[in-house]
This record gives sequence, C-alpha cells and structure tokens, in this order.
Amino acid sequence: MAIIKSLADTDYYKFTMMQAIFHQHSSALGESVFKWRNWDKMELTIPIEEFCEHINEELDALCILKFREDELSYIGNPAYIRSDFIDYLRLFKLNRSHITAYTTKVGDRMDINIRINGSWLNTTLFEVPVLAIVSELYTKYTPTTEFIWQREARKKLKDKVSWLLSNLHKDQKFYFSDFGTRRRASFKHQGEVLEYLIKHCPENLVGTSNVYYANKYNLKMIGTVAHEFFQAHQQLNTRLVDSQKAALQSWADEYRGELGIALSDTLGFDAFLCDFDRYFALLFDGCRHDSGDPVLWCQKLIDHYKYLRIDPITKMAVFSDGLTFETAINLFNLFNRYIQTSFGIGTYLTNDCGFLAPQVVIKLVQVNGSPVAKISDSAGKGMCEDPSFLRYFKEIIEKKVAKQRGAF
Repeated sequence: MAIIKSLADTDYYKFTMMQAIFHQHSSALGESVFKWRNWDKMELTIPIEEFCEHINEELDALCILKFREDELSYIGNPAYIRSDFIDYLRLFKLNRSHITAYTTKVGDRMDINIRINGSWLNTTLFEVPVLAIVSELYTKYTPTTEFIWQREARKKLKDKVSWLLSNLHKDQKFYFSDFGTRRRASFKHQGEVLEYLIKHCPENLVGTSNVYYANKYNLKMIGTVAHEFFQAHQQLNTRLVDSQKAALQSWADEYRGELGIALSDTLGFDAFLCDFDRYFALLFDGCRHDSGDPVLWCQKLIDHYKYLRIDPITKMAVFSDGLTFETAINLFNLFNRYIQTSFGIGTYLTNDCGFLAPQVVIKLVQVNGSPVAKISDSAGKGMCEDPSFLRYFKEIIEKKVAKQRGAF
C-alpha cells in the first residue's frame, strides 16, 4: 500500500504559497534538489539501489493522486483562499516526468539524488510528500524493528508530555503545534502522536501543519510561508538586493494582512531586519525562527520592534528549529513577558523512536534557469549549487547589513 494516500497529507504552507504562485507567478520555472544532511550516519538493511527503487515506486503512486471534493472544501474554507485556486486544485495532479530519483557514486559511497524540474506552480507540492516518503521508507528499512521502535516512541511521548505538564503552571499560555510531517517515522505514527497530544494536553496543542490530520482531528491548520518563496524572488524580475522585500510585498499583496508570520532566515536574520522596516513590521503579525541561536534571534527581534516604535508584546515570535519541550519551555520562560510566543515542533514529536531520524530537505536551486540561494544562520542549512552566485549574493548582503549598521 502506498505511503502517501492523499494530496492533503502535506504541510498547509504549501497551499498558501501555491495560491500566491498561482495568482502572481504562474509562468515561473523551478528546479529543486533533495539533500540528506546526515546520510553518512544512516543504516539501511537493504542496498541503496533497492531503497531508491522503492522511492520510485512511491513516486509512481503519488503521481496518480487527485484531490477529493471534501479535501478541497476543507482547504478552501478560510476566506483568504480563493475559489479560482480551488478550481485549479480540482484539476491538479503531480506529473511524474517532473521528478527523478537515482543513485550516484561519490568517492567510496553511494548517494541518493532526487531532482524536481518544471513549472514552479505545478511542482511545489512534491516537497513534503517526497520527504515523508523517504523518511518512512528509512523507518521501514532501518535495523530497528517496528515493534521495538513503536514501543520506544510511545514511552518517550508519554514521558515528554508528563514532563511538559509538570513544568507548566495552569495559567501559563504555552502553545505549540505539530510540524512533523516531512520527517515523521510514519503516517500512522504521526496520527498516534496527535491523538495522544489531543487527549493529554489539548490546551497547549493549537494545531498541526498537516492538512489531512487537521481535518481529521478538527485542529487548526498552521503555516504561512517557507524559504522557497523568498528564494524564488531572487529571480523574479527584481534587483537581487531587493528580493526579500519583493517577497514580503508579494505576500502582503496576496493575503492583505492574513497569514502574517514572516519567515526571517532565508538570507540570515541581520539581512532580514534590514528589509523588515516599520511598514512590514506593522503589517505582519510576527516572525518565525528557523536557524541560528534562538535566544539571540528573539532578543534582536524585540529590540528591532522597539526601535521601530512598536510594542513587542503586540507581536508574535514563532520558534521552529529543532525544538524539544525543554528548549521550548526555556524560550517561553525567557520571552513570554516581552513578546507573544508559539512553537512548531517536528522531529522531536514524530520521529524520536530510538534510531537516528533522517535530516532530509528539498530546496529550490534555480528559478527561470538562474541560480537561487538559501543563506542560513546555522552551519549546514544553506543551499546553493552555484558557488559564484553565492559569493556575489553574500557580498551584496554583507554590504547591505554593514550600511544599515553604519546608519545607527
């Protein structure tokens, strides 16, 4: 039976981004690549070539799926999702010719490669289900048996929730969401995790990024925008130095104040703050952290709001980088008096099963035939296939940040 059984089994921000692409950039072409960050530490019980064959079989099954009417009705329920976009989704299918999975030999080891090419609009929905496929296949072919890892995962989840509840006061407004679709141990396991959280900490769990499970369990769909939207604007008819501002404005044009959490780390946080002026800071409800030191990030964000004459307590800081309940509670205790906080927690909830979880990503590397980059505040989380473009872009960013600092 196929791993992905519904196109709604994906992160909500894929649809919110997709609508903006549909209305504003439907002719753009994109190329995305897969990266397994901790591949050298993985253990498989089958040859890598066979593992890749299974990936291709799952891709075949993925590309025959279509949206059901009840799924479209649910996705289209928020007022900011427009009927023309839902009509487009009614006809939508992922095209198998747009994605290839294969192995290559690099030195003494074999690597898995996945590349996605085609219309950005028609390929953006590949990302999350493909990552979920790879993660679940790894779970299946890891040396740890299903009985063992399920028992371990259930025990850990019970202990985590018990710790959380014992370290919160009744009046503390600590909120978190499930962000674990792309790196989950399995589809079934993510469902079990959500059921347990709904039962044992319903006042703290505010939603899930997974549209299928949000619908099934009557949870709020959580998500706004991802790195690819900011990356794409580097090659969408704007000056490179202004690409981040262009992405923020494009989002504002599409949603008119809805979905107002801005992702802050596509070019590094200092570069983001250069672009996040009073206009954007007033317009957006807050910002999301996804790389770098979260304490330093939040301190800078609070100071930035103050500099712009905005009370930080009216804004939201969303943390989503490798969180545990312990790190989330620490951040909450540090900052909740100064700024509203929320936490998106992924692998810690959906793939902490006694074996090393895969660190897998898919990122844009080209738009309209030209390179794009993600420049991260965390080592190993950047992405660009063109070294000369990356050097040039970094120089532009460094000059911009230096100029901004010189103005103070």
